Amino acid sequence: MITVHHLNNSRSQRVLWLLEELGLEYEIVRYQRDAKTMLAPPELRAIHALGKSPVITDGEVMVAESGAVIEYLLETYGQGRLVPAAGTADKRRYTYFLHYAEGSLMSPLLMKLVFDRVESSPAPFFVKPIARAIAQKVKSSYIQPQIRQHLDYLEGELGKSEWFAGSEFTAADIQMSFPLEAASARAGLSGSRPKLTAFLQRIHARPAFQRALERGGPYELLK
Repeated sequence: MITVHHLNNSRSQRVLWLLEELGLEYEIVRYQRDAKTMLAPPELRAIHALGKSPVITDGEVMVAESGAVIEYLLETYGQGRLVPAAGTADKRRYTYFLHYAEGSLMSPLLMKLVFDRVESSPAPFFVKPIARAIAQKVKSSYIQPQIRQHLDYLEGELGKSEWFAGSEFTAADIQMSFPLEAASARAGLSGSRPKLTAFLQRIHARPAFQRALERGGPYELLK
């Protein structure tokens, strides 16, 4: 039996979604973030030394990292589903976006989250103005331009096809969902980029996505 070690409001939500798209049976072990630090609890380290999510176990097999989990599930249980045919242009796009989501897009989004917290966190009165000024400068001069560049690029890519790897929905779209939901929640993705907005609407309407939400519980990125 596949077990998903599921951290609330995390990348593991898209693993649940993939499992629902594949129609596989699975169990969920739930973990809650620390309300102050928003970090995963130490119990996750019993499953993987870094204490990160997503992690799945499948019998004696343990797999971590979103892309690796997706590849394992598709290679083991996918039977050719949700992956374009080998050697095609769509397969090359699929591989690219499967890695781009975490390798490129998440970096500035995580930096924005960190510097937002630096800007808003409590600090001694004589330090806080300096910390806030530094955070605002880094965000305005580097982080926000980087995010805009990525979102503009992705808006253009979805002008080429309905889905990221071509005309058919694939696991690359599942992988891309989390950073785009994060961008929508806290990094300025809005109706000014209609193709990206429509992409989020399409994936949220999928029955498997809705079933994953029911199984996984509250998902704050959607608020």
